[in-house]
Amino acid sequence: MAGEAAIIELAAWLQTPPGRYLLDWEQAQMDAAVVDLFGFHALQLGLPALPALRCNRMPHRWLALQQPEQTRSHDLAAPDAALHCEFDSLPFESASLDLVVLPHTLELAADPHQTLREVERVLRPEGRLVILGLNPASLWGLRQNLGGVLPGGPRPFLPQDGDFIGYWRLRDWLRLLSFEVEAAQFGCYAPPLRSAAWLARWDWLEPVGTRWWPVLGAVYFIKAVKRVHGMRLLGLERGRSARRSSAPAVAVQQLHNKEQGP
Repeated sequence: MAGEAAIIELAAWLQTPPGRYLLDWEQAQMDAAVVDLFGFHALQLGLPALPALRCNRMPHRWLALQQPEQTRSHDLAAPDAALHCEFDSLPFESASLDLVVLPHTLELAADPHQTLREVERVLRPEGRLVILGLNPASLWGLRQNLGGVLPGGPRPFLPQDGDFIGYWRLRDWLRLLSFEVEAAQFGCYAPPLRSAAWLARWDWLEPVGTRWWPVLGAVYFIKAVKRVHGMRLLGLERGRSARRSSAPAVAVQQLHNKEQGP
């Protein structure tokens, strides 16, 4: 389980000007990515500050958290329910989910390999996986590294806890688990500045960076699909249609019950 201190540190950093700058970019990418993904069951692992499923229209959506306290400090209106569980041991049947979203989840995972393997287990064939991660090969990553190795260097710019996983390293992990990357994008090319005003002055770098040095953005966005070679999708859809109205068996905490009596 990710340490509570690491989760609190990330949540606090996301309220700073660079954190809000990052969240705004990530929210825009996530909304566009999930709005046209169809199915029945979607899951977000962690980071309630980013409502990744708010634009998705699947009937069953969950937000999984490792710390129960998080539900009291964030708006969880987008998912249907909150689920408290270990990310490397998800309480879902194998091949039962259509979409899983990992917003900076692997960076805080005690065992990111096992978390990714567990996600592969619960996703159905042709299910979608969306990942957000901080890019260590960026100006932000360089600033972070200099703050940790130079005597008297600048204080860390990003949260100190967590393992920032490189983009190409993560692609290798996905390939080994039979995921095919459908799309990838980098963003947040502004220098590592702490002032909202100065960050706004560097807005012009966004289109320039996307065109001329795309892999140097502070954050990367990956959209992948689970491939199962030899799978007959027609038979799969026939089996799924029989249980279309039922969701995977999980113990959840319902957040909103509009039909609750007095």
